[in-house]
Amino acid sequence: MDAHDVTDLGLAADGRGRIEWADREMPVLRLIRDRFARERPLEGICVAACMHVTPETANLMRTLADGGARVLLCASNPLSTQDEVAASLVADYGIATFGRRGEADETYYTHIDRVLDRRPAIVMDDGGDLIKVLHADRRDGLTDVIAGTEDTTTGVMRLKAMEADGVLAFPIIAVNEAQTKHLFEDRYGTGQSTIDGIVRATNILLAGRCMVVAGYGLSGRGIADRARGMGAHVIVLEVDPMRALQAVMDGYRVMPVADAARRGDVFVTVTGDIHVLRREHFEVMRDGAIIANAGHFNVEVDVPALEELAVERRSPRPGLEQFRLADGRSIALLAEGRLVNLTAGEGHPAAVMDLSFANQALSTEYAVRHGASLERRVYVVPDAIDSEIARLKLATLGLEIDVLTDAQSRYLSTWDHGT
Repeated sequence: MDAHDVTDLGLAADGRGRIEWADREMPVLRLIRDRFARERPLEGICVAACMHVTPETANLMRTLADGGARVLLCASNPLSTQDEVAASLVADYGIATFGRRGEADETYYTHIDRVLDRRPAIVMDDGGDLIKVLHADRRDGLTDVIAGTEDTTTGVMRLKAMEADGVLAFPIIAVNEAQTKHLFEDRYGTGQSTIDGIVRATNILLAGRCMVVAGYGLSGRGIADRARGMGAHVIVLEVDPMRALQAVMDGYRVMPVADAARRGDVFVTVTGDIHVLRREHFEVMRDGAIIANAGHFNVEVDVPALEELAVERRSPRPGLEQFRLADGRSIALLAEGRLVNLTAGEGHPAAVMDLSFANQALSTEYAVRHGASLERRVYVVPDAIDSEIARLKLATLGLEIDVLTDAQSRYLSTWDHGT
């Protein structure tokens, strides 16, 4: 077994229970794992993954290992690691895992180095940190890499910037761009799990409160929908006129952040950009305002500015810190400004991660087979993989759909039919 660094192997039994419970909700990944176990398409391939250490991720790691891969996992967020899951991955499944809940930044990057020490052929990232370190500090390992995958919007943005700058050293499959990933995980998974994280951390009633959602991509739309469904009055912040117009047509109020800062009771950032909420906004927020971030990195809220304004800090509940300002107002920050759904909650439901991680598994198989012929750029998941995952999901739900007749297919593929 490879070396590992987890909090306590004695937690493995609890972790295995969580992993097996999640597996019940991931039938598509189970089907892929069964095939991988028979065909062994990843035989002898070293896969290094930097992802959230959760039960759902554990089932993806099991799938890769059953496909013949030598798998190493490090945490992609210090506060999302479930220590019992990390322990079970090592003790029950023999997967080298490096992650401790609450680990310091230095330990976080040490763990990334540990998985890169194994000279992986496939790198699997969630946010781009693993690939960034490989390009910036561990360039000796670049020649070993066939291809990589990326799971998040933020990570894809970073990798596309690397491609544009001509520094990307190997092809990337943007799993986040698959329809069976972003149409479901981003909207339904992020929507539900963000609300869950906020409620767990605060135990507040959302009905009647004003929630400000910064960003109206699919994740922001999911959060806004779920908040409205619980009775909240939702304001949307956007910089993209098309998305702002969509929010208006969906029935939400749209305004600049400077105006919304004075009105909101709960603020959620989900933009992928830096300092969406900052000092001038904290200075005008209502007493008791609550701030959460659902974007990948903890940069969307200018936490240092909030700390500078505070004259007193206290933590009345796990995952919640109250900052009292000089004028007597208090502002609560959830999960240190990190991903609230994974740090204050348990992340996306397993049923939606089933689709995302099926994409990861099949994209890894595709990368092993075709990586040598791909250019050094960011690719979307092939349509054939996307369609196969949707087909498998429908089958596991016991649902059937129609098939075009030959005449219908001919009609759609020609131009000479009149009205």
